[in-house]
Amino acid sequence: MTTNIILAGVGGQGVLTVASILDLACLNNGLFFKQSEVHGMSQRGGVVYSHVRISDDVIYSDIIPLGHADVILATEPMELLRYLPFLKKDGWLLTDSETFENIANYPQKERILDTIKTFPNHMIIDASEIAQKIGNAKASNLVMLGVVSNHIPIKERALRAAIKSLFDKKGDRVLELNLKAFDAGREYAMELV
Repeated sequence: MTTNIILAGVGGQGVLTVASILDLACLNNGLFFKQSEVHGMSQRGGVVYSHVRISDDVIYSDIIPLGHADVILATEPMELLRYLPFLKKDGWLLTDSETFENIANYPQKERILDTIKTFPNHMIIDASEIAQKIGNAKASNLVMLGVVSNHIPIKERALRAAIKSLFDKKGDRVLELNLKAFDAGREYAMELV
């Protein structure tokens, strides 16, 4: 079993935080993993993405080949479109519906979302709004992780333990808000089933 996940967004949206949570959860769950990442300029909304490969056997490369991504999770919809060549035929696309318009000629939002909707396995989630409702506008990335958690081979308790490990030093309030965001994403995904 190997699961290939591409995480995409812009600097400051928590893409690499999600990658770290996945890595920690794999480590604590006895799974093998490899991760590669590219950091954009976060203060300018630069591109940030990560390849995360999860397996119950040794993985030799941290790069996902074209056409082999099981999931592309994006914290920004246009960033999702950049990685479509990596998606396997029955792969899943998940994105926040909130755009981050960091360029002058940013495409029309409806056009981007309509393109995503042409794929049979897609979810467009208003993760930013869900995160705001629970009191942590910056936690849309954890909402997205909660949604995708049903499509990856890592147990919920391992993901929760990784979130606790990563956010524990930031205080109880920050930890609880991030766990709430994760739970809200899981609940949202279960309502869709």
